Amino acid sequence: MRLSIERKPIRVNPDPKRVIARFFFNGNDRAKEVIARVMSIDEEITFGIVSPLLQEYSKRHRNITRVLSRHCSKLKPLFAELNIDYDTLTVYRKLLIGSYFTHEYSIESAAFFNPSIVEDPDQTELEDGEKRVIISFRAVGEGHISSITFRRALLDKYNNITVIPSGNYIDEAEIVRNAVYKKKLFFEKAVTTQINIDVLKEVEGQLDEHFEYSTLRRIIQDSQHLQESDMLRLEYDKILWLADSYYEIVFSMDTDISDRVIFPISEYERKGIEDARFVKFFNSDGTSTYYATYTAYDGSLIMPKLLQTSDFYNFRIMPLYGTGAQNKNLALFPRKVNGKYAMIARIDGCNNFIMYSDKINIWENPILLQQPKYSWEFIQIGNCGSPIETEHGWIVITHGVGPMRRYALGASLLKLDDPVVEIGRLNEPLLIPNSEEREGYVPNVLYSCGAIVHNDKLIIPYGVSDSSTAFAEVDMNDLINKLIKEERA
Repeated sequence: MRLSIERKPIRVNPDPKRVIARFFFNGNDRAKEVIARVMSIDEEITFGIVSPLLQEYSKRHRNITRVLSRHCSKLKPLFAELNIDYDTLTVYRKLLIGSYFTHEYSIESAAFFNPSIVEDPDQTELEDGEKRVIISFRAVGEGHISSITFRRALLDKYNNITVIPSGNYIDEAEIVRNAVYKKKLFFEKAVTTQINIDVLKEVEGQLDEHFEYSTLRRIIQDSQHLQESDMLRLEYDKILWLADSYYEIVFSMDTDISDRVIFPISEYERKGIEDARFVKFFNSDGTSTYYATYTAYDGSLIMPKLLQTSDFYNFRIMPLYGTGAQNKNLALFPRKVNGKYAMIARIDGCNNFIMYSDKINIWENPILLQQPKYSWEFIQIGNCGSPIETEHGWIVITHGVGPMRRYALGASLLKLDDPVVEIGRLNEPLLIPNSEEREGYVPNVLYSCGAIVHNDKLIIPYGVSDSSTAFAEVDMNDLINKLIKEERA
């Protein structure tokens, strides 16, 4: 008998009207030409151009003057090269210059999919049986660039889902780069990014065992000035790009969760931040922390990264290291297992592996956990988010790829104190694309990055053909019984 799964009558669709004001820059020479042209305009004309701009775009962005001022300030080195005293510029001239280096980007114009779901840190003022949740999405815009966006939702005592409408504004976070790097780990990661080995050795030799971003930047700039080869100068840039992969981002406290977008920041993620798998992690001291693994993509290389937050306002971001920190599909267990962090990953692009670590950002010695077993997963098997703990074992929602590149969701049960042991696996898909779900940005695909248990039901948000997001529900007891029964059979 097939397991009964209920599709919820709700769909979250992309909103192409949700735009962010991004910094736009296409090279020093062009930028200096634009600055010179604006500087040639007298003050009255400057005000006449910028005033209607502010009136028009203030309706589309929170504090557009702050955005334009910030973008203008990023050009300070060019003002110095043009012998222009930045501090003497009037407010309106700075705003006008900033506007020429700003463009609107619709973060959800192409697709809105691959959701994960976690309990909201705020569970106040709820009725019995209700739970407030945060859902993250992979939003895709122009140029197929992915970012992480959020929605807040409410689950009632009947497991009905109400997704709170998104706000009118999108806010970009303040970026803080204050990391102290450990040389050994930093250069081990640098080797995997295919940076010129001679350049790496030269820079490494000039650094202490622990170093700051400012020190690295100074050494790289000094070394580049001695290089005549453009190709080698680029290799030095790549080291700095890797350092830029460590940062903190801070959102304003007056933003709604739907206003916050985590947009690609470093060069190693400039083509997208893909498939964040959020999990509420329970620490041994009784506190909890939210983590998310995601894939950074620069157009040719991928880099697994880790995001950490306690409040969804302040985020710390860093790369993951080790032979197990490869490819995509990393999902962290929600607590330590036998005193160690545990992670599932599809490091070879085909099979599920499991690994353990004393440090949350270093992953070595992956152990083969699952291989494709059934026809609907012969191409590959991977996870759909962090394992879910039950008294019977860890439930892992999986994805399988079968004929015609059809993605389907499955489920497995792993032993609680030794999750390398698979207790059971569904021999049929838990969920496959139906006739209303198979058409979209990428057809015949169902995919999830995380589920949650509420009132003895497993709530699974899932991407529909990489276009929008839907929800499904399955009874936990039925699922566990099916998993145990099928393995015994």
